[in-house]
Amino acid sequence: MAAPEGLDAAGVEAWFARHVPAAVPPLRYDLLAGGHSNLTFAVTDADEQRWVLRRPPLAARLATAHDVGREHRVMAALEDTPVPVPPMVGHCDDESVIGAPFFVMGYVEGHVLHDAEAVEAHLPSDARPAAAEHAIDVLADLHAVDPDAVGLGELGRREGYVERQLKRWATQWEKTRTRELEVVERVHERLTARVPEQGPASIVHGDYRFGNMLVTSAGRCAAVLDWELCTLGDPLADLGWFLHYWELPDDAEGVNETAPSRAGGFPGREDLARRYAERSGRDISELAYYQAFAAWRLACIIEGVYSRYLRGALGEPPPGLDAFKHTVERNAARAERLLDEG
Repeated sequence: MAAPEGLDAAGVEAWFARHVPAAVPPLRYDLLAGGHSNLTFAVTDADEQRWVLRRPPLAARLATAHDVGREHRVMAALEDTPVPVPPMVGHCDDESVIGAPFFVMGYVEGHVLHDAEAVEAHLPSDARPAAAEHAIDVLADLHAVDPDAVGLGELGRREGYVERQLKRWATQWEKTRTRELEVVERVHERLTARVPEQGPASIVHGDYRFGNMLVTSAGRCAAVLDWELCTLGDPLADLGWFLHYWELPDDAEGVNETAPSRAGGFPGREDLARRYAERSGRDISELAYYQAFAAWRLACIIEGVYSRYLRGALGEPPPGLDAFKHTVERNAARAERLLDEG
């Protein structure tokens, strides 16, 4: 059958014939996730067996930002660890097959909890504490994996992770900012001046949150997804990022009104941080710093998206574009408050 934009039906079928002999043609395709990140397609055969194919976005891309080969390598390395990932089927770097590199993995049942609405639809109230706790346990398990033992010892530099991130996103801010916003520069200076001493480096996911995992209705993380930003570095940056996205319904300082945890019924940040510390054995006394770093980093990321929409680089702006600008400001302000309190 005809494939959606971004796939070549003949190319995919030929690749499946060589690498997935269990697949029964014809194949059909459904777009699961699009946009400006890697594209995700469900591939279903005549016997209703399913797989998932990932390829870079259709627009101009940087290999370092949409490296599907890196994603495949990381998940393949983690398959025999306690970290739940989909089973890897194969990777293709021959762009002539479908017009871009891609990889194929097994289909995993579960729900991506992007927002509070998805939580209400797919995660019963009595399963929500378990889902939050298992997400934290999986994060601690990821940080316990020995990179060398799974073949990821050369994935990235181990030391100076936060310093490199501060430099990277400050440069990005300078290139994409749409206005003067002194709080962003001020927070950057404060973060740079007091970077905590990094403990033992670990595998760092880079964007660990409910929106990047499959969760079952029973409250289990079935698979962690979207490893595009994975590298080696400071594991507490992952924890700070996860907790920055973690807002409860009564969180007056919230910066993300659609956060999945705003559906209610979840434990608070303090409980989850304590659980991580107990499971990992890591010192989290500087956690406020890492949450401030997460808020500042997100401000820089969102400003970049806002800037590209204003320039027309991302197509038609979404309704309520000004919300991006205000979210940048709220994240930067929250980062400063966290530094004041910490």
